[in-house]
Amino acid sequence: MRLSFRFILPLVLVLAAIAYAVVPLVDRLTLRWFVHDMDMRSNLIASAIHDSLQESLRSGSRAKTLRLFNDVLQDERLYALGFCGASGGARIATRTFPVEIGCEDLGRFADSERKLLQSGKGPLHVAVAGIEDNGALLGSLILVHDMSFVQRRSEETKRYVFYFFIGLGAVVSLITVVIAELSWRGWVRGVRALMRGEWLFRPAAEEPPLPMPELHPIAGDLRTLIRDMEAEYRARDESQVTWSPDALRAILRNDLRGEDILVVSNREPYLHVRRDGRLEVSRPASGLVTALEPVMRACSGTWIAHGSGAADREAVDAGDRVAVPPAKPAYNLRRVWLTPEEEAGYYFGFSNEGLWPLCHIAHVRPTFRSGDRKQYIEANRKFAQAVVEEARTPDPIVLVQDYHFALLPRMIRNRLPEATVITFWHIPWPNPEAFAICPWSGELLDGLLGSSILGFHTRFHCNNFLDTVDRLLEARVDRETFEVTYGGKSTAVKRYPISIEWPPPEDLTRKPVEECRADVRGRNHLPPDHFVGIGVDRLDYTKGIVERFLAIQRLLEMQPQWVGKFSFIQIAAPSRSAIEEYREFEARVRELAGKINARFANGDPPPILLKVEHHEPPDVYEHFRAADVCCVSSLHDGMNLVAKEFVASRDDERGVLILSRFTGASRELPEALIVNPYDIDQCAAALHVALTMPATEQRDRMRIMRGLIREFNVYRWAGRMLLDAAGMRKRGKLQDERGAG
Repeated sequence: MRLSFRFILPLVLVLAAIAYAVVPLVDRLTLRWFVHDMDMRSNLIASAIHDSLQESLRSGSRAKTLRLFNDVLQDERLYALGFCGASGGARIATRTFPVEIGCEDLGRFADSERKLLQSGKGPLHVAVAGIEDNGALLGSLILVHDMSFVQRRSEETKRYVFYFFIGLGAVVSLITVVIAELSWRGWVRGVRALMRGEWLFRPAAEEPPLPMPELHPIAGDLRTLIRDMEAEYRARDESQVTWSPDALRAILRNDLRGEDILVVSNREPYLHVRRDGRLEVSRPASGLVTALEPVMRACSGTWIAHGSGAADREAVDAGDRVAVPPAKPAYNLRRVWLTPEEEAGYYFGFSNEGLWPLCHIAHVRPTFRSGDRKQYIEANRKFAQAVVEEARTPDPIVLVQDYHFALLPRMIRNRLPEATVITFWHIPWPNPEAFAICPWSGELLDGLLGSSILGFHTRFHCNNFLDTVDRLLEARVDRETFEVTYGGKSTAVKRYPISIEWPPPEDLTRKPVEECRADVRGRNHLPPDHFVGIGVDRLDYTKGIVERFLAIQRLLEMQPQWVGKFSFIQIAAPSRSAIEEYREFEARVRELAGKINARFANGDPPPILLKVEHHEPPDVYEHFRAADVCCVSSLHDGMNLVAKEFVASRDDERGVLILSRFTGASRELPEALIVNPYDIDQCAAALHVALTMPATEQRDRMRIMRGLIREFNVYRWAGRMLLDAAGMRKRGKLQDERGAG
């Protein structure tokens, strides 16, 4: 033990000295970083409002300038704004503008070391930006940011550094003691053997290992730590690359050793129909298909889905497979056949009359029938059998999609215990009280917890799922790691916000925007300068179509100047017409559209153009590119990819997105006009704001949203799931190796 302390005492002293020197250095670096961030933030704000401020200054209206400043001050970090004219005059400033800052001494804030101002409110960051008009200096814009949060974070940083060195000292000391105590005897024996000449004259192949078996467990732990660190660095590198089909293929090649992917969904990416005696292919209207199809084109593998097309059986081979896409096959589509009774009970009954309204909380009473449950179980079994038949190895990676297959993960786990099952729930997950309405809620949770990884769009839905499991099952819920242990197996519950392909396929954006605008208006008999809104949805009561039409009616009542100058094109793909609620909803939508048109048309273009028909992606993108505003007013939605498709389609950086706060997309696209679809007046006001929004503001908002979708595209969504699956598989193999050893 005295030998151990010879190592420990100097080590503790050295670490204490380093900590004493590092803490103030970290404090200075932290402050410098925050000042630099505030400079960048100030420049961005100044650039964003330059045109608007220039316009208000030209008008000479001090009140207009102050309104602009007060609108910008909604930013939580921005403390005050002011403007000093180049030719003198009274300063224009918000009420919170510090009295210590005068127009005559703005030059002192040009030095990066003197940008901080101490005031009674705490430290403030001051930045000055010149405002020019055609090369002539109008004056200086002063931006003041609240820096009080820096003090709090500085204290936290000092604390963390202190704790880090304490932890580092404890870990290093422990390792030192263990190695010194456990290996001392082995080292002594090795030195004695070396002094006796043993091993010196033996061939290398005959050399036995050093006699230190007590170090073997430590060596194993170190190897595991090194592998985990390598995986962490690799994941960090992946986050810096451009997510693309090549990035997904690299993950499959490097992390998953080229294994194919099995995807299971109810909706198929391509369906075959006969038209005029010819076999034709069409794409169904589905956000799930929009997201997954480019992933499968990149990853290859097999997509297992319900064969719902009228001519699907004519297109498959003897194994019920067909290569898709038709023009350039990249993966296999395996079709599963359901009887009319199974489809009625599993799809229309249990899934869409039960789980769909239950999870969306859309004021439609969910219906649960024991007969539907029986067909739901049978359909899930059929898909489980298809997975087993398509799996080429005992441990495939299976991506199970959506609420149609809550029982499938457990069925796959029972038949392929080594499979990695990633289940993604595309719709919202309700609170425990709502989910408990389902008579077989425990059975559904048991099925889902057969997954290795269970994904949702938002952290809110993850929390709801954990609360539901905690309330309804005897399971261990770890809210720090977001893991559920049930039946001796763990399921990781993770947030994977889904997105779309980026860049959009060239055939969808090849047609110029101006040509799209002219063609869409021409086909609908609208004047060339007519304002056009667009909505693209399935004809579903959760999409807020009725509320959208009521908002248009309210807009025309409040702002009659838009009568005859604005029309809204609603593309509504028919959906689930076998269900009575959907038939009644379609009738209600048609009646409301007709009533509004009868009231406001007056021989002019009608305010609502309702198109209850399926549109292929090129047609949808043409409407997106032609529109002045897109409205997504879902009453409840998991993500809603229509919002992201509209943004992706606008390479001209024009157009305005109105987005329901009850969509997952609203958490990612705050630059859209966020509305409560139940508040008809608010939605009508948002339509007016969108139609009158200046081009510069449209460009600024659209540019930010396009940048986010570019970075967080569907390849990143799939890549994160595959990387998590790869890490889980490697950890499992390491644990198996250690258990065998």
